[in-house]
Amino acid sequence: MRAPVVSVDDHRGLGNSTLVPSLMLVGWAIGLVVTALVVWSPHVLFGYYGPSMHLVLDTVDACVALLVAYLLHGRFTRRRRLQDLLLAQGLILLAVAGIGLTYAAESLDGSHGGSLDVWLPLAVRTAGAAFIAGAALVSPAREVPVASWWWAVVVPVAFVVVISLALWAGGPLLPTPLGPTDGNGALQPPILSGHPLLLTAQGAAAACFFVASIAFTSRALSRADPLLHWLGPACALAAFARVNYALFPSLYTDWIYTGDILRTGFYLFLLIGASREIEQYWDARSRAAVLEDRRRLARELHDSVIQELALIRMEGHALPADEPTRGRILGACDRALDEVRVAVQALGTAADEPLGFVLHRAARELAQRYRVHLEVDVDDSIDAGPEQQHALLRIVQEAVSNAVRHGRAEKLCLRLARNGDGRRLVVKDDGAGFDVRRATGTDAGYGLISMRERAGSLPGALEVCSEPGRGSEVTVTW
Repeated sequence: MRAPVVSVDDHRGLGNSTLVPSLMLVGWAIGLVVTALVVWSPHVLFGYYGPSMHLVLDTVDACVALLVAYLLHGRFTRRRRLQDLLLAQGLILLAVAGIGLTYAAESLDGSHGGSLDVWLPLAVRTAGAAFIAGAALVSPAREVPVASWWWAVVVPVAFVVVISLALWAGGPLLPTPLGPTDGNGALQPPILSGHPLLLTAQGAAAACFFVASIAFTSRALSRADPLLHWLGPACALAAFARVNYALFPSLYTDWIYTGDILRTGFYLFLLIGASREIEQYWDARSRAAVLEDRRRLARELHDSVIQELALIRMEGHALPADEPTRGRILGACDRALDEVRVAVQALGTAADEPLGFVLHRAARELAQRYRVHLEVDVDDSIDAGPEQQHALLRIVQEAVSNAVRHGRAEKLCLRLARNGDGRRLVVKDDGAGFDVRRATGTDAGYGLISMRERAGSLPGALEVCSEPGRGSEVTVTW
């Protein structure tokens, strides 16, 4: 008995995405234009009075940060990736810095406009930027040994508590971040007028976000991750927000600055990425539910109809060899089994599977079923819709079945390649062959008629080349 053999030759190419670099360029362009207008245009002020709007922006930014951190935490518990953990922790730190941390620091400091209410949020935001930069630079495949919910929460909270106590204890030694005339929102102050330590912290945060923007964009080019695609431009806006905070430092929370606008742009881009990820998640869940139902039907057909047909076929072999109906019964059973097997395969196949993968799997099954050597040479860059895939599979199945049953073929070759602007599928065998003119005339069998109809539905054409003793070649072009 011959063992089934399948030879595979893959031709795969990687496509370069243009969307990801374009998004990053948009983020950098927005940041550069806004910063340039504020620095060099005398008609554009860096600050506008709006206490209620400032509070709304802070709240919205913090809520978006917590939402994205929650999504990343869910990723981390499923995949245990260090990148997801660091991103979630960085966003939690940014959210904590934006939700009442300034007011809590003012209460601890005991006076408005003191030092703690400036240095504490600044330290937390700088740490958050460092965590995000670390997430961008760490290997995406690196895992954490233990994935628990408290990993993403305890570290940021512990850091905030420790830095709060340290700054509170050293309150009298903290430098004054701004002079008495710096940061007035109504007037255009001198550029870079804050304390050197304040400018250094803002610059460090900006550098972290710039690095993260470039690194995330580079990683997104090779990964189909909707959230990762938007992290590059988002971090670019966050970096320019830190640059604006360094250029025009201020203590006034009743004023909206260009840094606040760019920072909100950072969270807006994050929200877009999060919404895309949520959409992708539910779309995947719905597809999984449909596929599971199809597989359930496939199992039912396999365990009931196929078994009954196999029993009928076995009983048909028990009929006397000279019984006139024996051949018709066995032939009908074989055709019915093939039909049901194709239906089972179609139900158990995902609709978005590439054509090359489907043909490779079908070739393996046909080689095992008929105990033949089936060579496969497929250009995997060729794709087809679900209906076209089904028609091509039925043509391949019919061609292989005819070659084995009628031509006694032992070796077959399945090729899929481009044919100019079209595509071509060829099934060639080393069987006994047949008279094509007679088989395609009035005596044409149902198999050839079915293959021609399926080829025409692609739309395409079917060509059969064969001679007695020289095998056969079935070609489909579309």
